[in-house]
Amino acid sequence: MKNILIVGATGSVGQVTRKLFLEQTQDQLTLFSRNAHRLHGIDENREKFFAGSVLNPTELDEAMQGQDVVFASLSGDLKKMAEAIVSSMKRVGVKKIIFIASMGIYNEIPASLGAAGNLQSSPMLQNYRDAADVIEASGLDYTVIRPGWFDSSNDTDYEVTLKGQPFGGHDVSRKSIADLVVKIAESDKLYVKESVGINRPE
Repeated sequence: MKNILIVGATGSVGQVTRKLFLEQTQDQLTLFSRNAHRLHGIDENREKFFAGSVLNPTELDEAMQGQDVVFASLSGDLKKMAEAIVSSMKRVGVKKIIFIASMGIYNEIPASLGAAGNLQSSPMLQNYRDAADVIEASGLDYTVIRPGWFDSSNDTDYEVTLKGQPFGGHDVSRKSIADLVVKIAESDKLYVKESVGINRPE
């Protein structure tokens, strides 16, 4: 059993991942969100929640206490958020982080899938790349996950690619992302200090 902090627990990926942790593990969950009032069905035996901002060190440090793994799926100024999370983890002494970025940040989408989705053609991805760079330089036991465009399908049909390998598909389900997150969180070795892509094979 591990203690898992979900940062961005009310987001679409955060919600699906929370559900899978409850179904597939015995882990204790801490749910952190600016919109904690949107959290429903709290399992008082396994879950607690904090309303707060990632950019507020006091609030984040409080939620970070006693955690084994941090899972972050966020939107906004991702570089600043990544810096805040890394700083909090180092202050509190938490070592393992799983961070959601985006496909295309290393120009790894082949032309057959639409290379316009790569950073070199889509400057909006710089936000994700900058955040991934922060996580990779952190010295923590990190995994950066670069999902394809995610949808609400109920499948867990996915493949994982390593940094430097081309993507094999354009889309992926949120449930697939959650499945990978849970597997990485439960393992001490799976994809540690790796940046991995995840997509539904085409």
